[in-house]
Amino acid sequence: QVQLVESGGGSVQAGGSLRLSCAASVYTYSTYFMGWFRQAPGKEREGVAAIYSGGYRILYADSVKGRFTISQDRAKNTFYLQMNNLKPDDTAMYYCAAGRWTGSLSLREADFSYWGQGTQVTVSS
Repeated sequence: QVQLVESGGGSVQAGGSLRLSCAASVYTYSTYFMGWFRQAPGKEREGVAAIYSGGYRILYADSVKGRFTISQDRAKNTFYLQMNNLKPDDTAMYYCAAGRWTGSLSLREADFSYWGQGTQVTVSS
């Protein structure tokens, strides 16, 4: 069982930055791949970024490439999502998630077994 706790959400103006954190209750570095998802009101949850083994594999959704950076701190059992140049379309509830590593990185919701409670990100124009 993996418990995940997000933090770092908030409200910013367009062009601003936020850093989300997700602390895991167990050692995840080589056993799980970690991801960030978001869900805006009235929309389906979408994968934003995923990481395995501190960056050995990284995957981004096209909508955030060049603006968001996912990273992982092995010693702290925590991973992060640095979000720069935020846009109003980035407004959503952001969730971190963990999936057991089987050899390929994914942004498919079904591949993740454990989820955090979510943290709200609001970007105003």
